[in-house]
Amino acid sequence: MTARRTLLLGTAAALCAPAIASTPWPNRPLRLLVAYATGGVSDDITRLLAERLAQRIGVPVVVENRGGAGGTIAGGVVATARPDGATLMMADLGANAVGKELIPSLSYDPLRAFAPIVHLVNLPLVLILRQGLEARDLAGLVALSKGRREGLTYASPGVGHPTHLADELLARTAGMNVTPVHYRSGSDVVRSLFQEEADFGIISVSTAMPFIREGRVRPIAVASVAPVPALPDLPPIAATIPGFEATTWHGIVGPAGLPAEIVAAANRIFNEAIARPEVRATVEGVQFGEVVGGTPEAFAAFIRKEAERWTPVIRAAGIRAE
Repeated sequence: MTARRTLLLGTAAALCAPAIASTPWPNRPLRLLVAYATGGVSDDITRLLAERLAQRIGVPVVVENRGGAGGTIAGGVVATARPDGATLMMADLGANAVGKELIPSLSYDPLRAFAPIVHLVNLPLVLILRQGLEARDLAGLVALSKGRREGLTYASPGVGHPTHLADELLARTAGMNVTPVHYRSGSDVVRSLFQEEADFGIISVSTAMPFIREGRVRPIAVASVAPVPALPDLPPIAATIPGFEATTWHGIVGPAGLPAEIVAAANRIFNEAIARPEVRATVEGVQFGEVVGGTPEAFAAFIRKEAERWTPVIRAAGIRAE
């Protein structure tokens, strides 16, 4: 290499370095969308992370709730956002994996419209009954639904919600005779049981736990394969229906086309945030969940697997989000 060529390359590198260093990510306020209304589990976790992130990265992190249409309203905003790292989303099943199955006219393809960044948490689900229902375990619940001409009713937080899909998976796998009753939130589901508007439902442990402790609803099984530490005496549904597994999950995604260096930086920062002792304590001790973390590639593979798991359930049940 000639001295002149070496000098020119060195000069070019020197000119480029300040430009790259002067625009690290994030270099402006970060917009973090949540697919549900304020006050829910995903909103609580998002706001906890946002507070820690703002302290860590030195720029404001603005949480924006865009509920509705099974999470796809928020998904649509992020899917069409400029891929510059300024707009990210707390991902979940509907908006980021199966939304097109629930809403065929959806303007984006969940499996193509996003850049997965990190899988943050898994949140366990529990099968609960109204106290007056005769069944005492899952086998009894299935038998009761088949033995009644009118069957049983199950409550869900809304058409297409992950727990609605779990209810349908249970009913179809076990051959139950059931009718869905849809509400607007997980707390509405629990309320419907102790007010005897519905017979049973699958809901997050964190939502159900206060009512379980008060004796207002009766838990009989968990939807995860592994035991739930907060409910150690409950068997998994899979003990009666082999292969059954359902959970709710959240992670971080950005719009497709997000530069690899931004994905890497966001992955590192969110992994650090979810591993902080106070965040982990909230996820595990308050939400009764599991901290996951990991690589963008692992999260992308997980989302694809979830789409493959739930698409047949949606199609078989003919579920369409409202």
